Amino acid sequence: MSDQKRKPYSRRRFIQVAGLGVGAAALTACGDPTATTAPVATTAAATTAAAATTAAVATTAAPAVISGQGKSIKVAILGDQSATALRQPMLAPFLAKYPGATVELMPVPSATWDEFFNKLLAMKAAGNMPDVINVATEGAQLFASKGLTEALDEYVKRDKTELTGYFSDVHPALLEAMMYEGSLYSLPTNWNGANLYYNTKLLGEAGFNSIDPNWTKDQFYEVAKKVTKKDTVYGYQWVNRVWGSWSSWMFTNNSNLLTEEKAPGGDWLWSSQYANDPAAKGRGGGWRWLAPRANDAANVEALEFMVQLYNEGISPSIDLGSGNTLQGIFSAGKIAMTQAGGFWVATLAAQGMTKGSYDVALMPKWKSQRHHFGTAGYMVSKDSKNKDLGWEFVKFTSTNEAMNLDKSVAENRNTPVRRSMMTEARYAANGPKNWKVFYDTLDKFPDTGPIPAPGSYLQMSSIFSKYTGLAMAKEQPVKTALDNMQKELEPLFKK
Repeated sequence: MSDQKRKPYSRRRFIQVAGLGVGAAALTACGDPTATTAPVATTAAATTAAAATTAAVATTAAPAVISGQGKSIKVAILGDQSATALRQPMLAPFLAKYPGATVELMPVPSATWDEFFNKLLAMKAAGNMPDVINVATEGAQLFASKGLTEALDEYVKRDKTELTGYFSDVHPALLEAMMYEGSLYSLPTNWNGANLYYNTKLLGEAGFNSIDPNWTKDQFYEVAKKVTKKDTVYGYQWVNRVWGSWSSWMFTNNSNLLTEEKAPGGDWLWSSQYANDPAAKGRGGGWRWLAPRANDAANVEALEFMVQLYNEGISPSIDLGSGNTLQGIFSAGKIAMTQAGGFWVATLAAQGMTKGSYDVALMPKWKSQRHHFGTAGYMVSKDSKNKDLGWEFVKFTSTNEAMNLDKSVAENRNTPVRRSMMTEARYAANGPKNWKVFYDTLDKFPDTGPIPAPGSYLQMSSIFSKYTGLAMAKEQPVKTALDNMQKELEPLFKK
């Protein structure tokens, strides 16, 4: 462990040193979801012409079990008008099944899932809860534990035959991550594993033409060290948040931020839809996050490794901003390696990275090679007066038809949950050569699991980022920072 002292770079200072200029910040903010926009309502009558354009898309026909006449649902999604536009094309074929129904896509401008969830809780307090909510792993237990969303068990059992194609195409780990105390709350549509992206040119110049899937933490260190060029190119970087940060090193070091346990139940799904799938063996009724273990020795070791990389100039300061900022710096060739999911593919292409200029790899093995992931799908609100139409919408979003029309999935802004959609053709134009890594994250590591996401996720996330920042800024020694993190987390789990 190096004891070299370095003065932390500010975000502005790094951008200047890296030669990006102020334009870099603007570039990475071009998809900023904080812009205020109006909701977009779509009726069946208004989409008749648009529905005709979807005829060439393979459909999974759903029986019209309800009448749409006079029924309306609001669907809350994270983002601005551009996020709404990405999902707009899938409304036409859905509404064609339910004449007279209305679906209103309601963007909630937010920079992060945390901000999005906080705004939804405020809507609930104001009596303005949407009918359907797009929710990521981070919020699944938050909403389910507060009784804000509807368990889908009976709907899934009723429409068992219709959903067989979906479940046979989706890894059971993604469904388990959307369960709470034995019940399923969402049919996930997309997901992202925390994989390692790398700049092929920078690694090639340092003599590394490829990365072995079985590489180790020590080999990672040697690559990162050799690629680094003082104050201009950094071997590795990460963002201070729960997903895809130094938490990845907790997992590969056989640890986690919280103590894990499987909730009982869930056999109603596993024995029905996954009876012959070995990957479903040992699945339960969702994850329980029993108690914090922030200051576990393995976590101290993981964060000390991050501090070492910073001390040695291999990583810049973590106060560079959000994941959007990191995307811009990576695409400019100033960061050689970083964690990200399939959602980076579309953004890197938009920022000028061409086929072959980057690739993806599994996280290196430390004590294990366990990964973590996040997934997302739609949930039906308990407050909805049209839960039946809300369920039909959730069910429709799980079809190949909807996913091929939903540009947030179809354009590689996320990784599709459906294995059949993970093809060479999907990534041929501008995706990574090693695109199979995405689903390998689930297939090769049966113990890969979701990020810790208890009902108290919002408070937990804030505490995690606070003490991570203090440790990386050297305002507190790593062990002290994690001891203090532990003390602040413990009251959240006393119940």
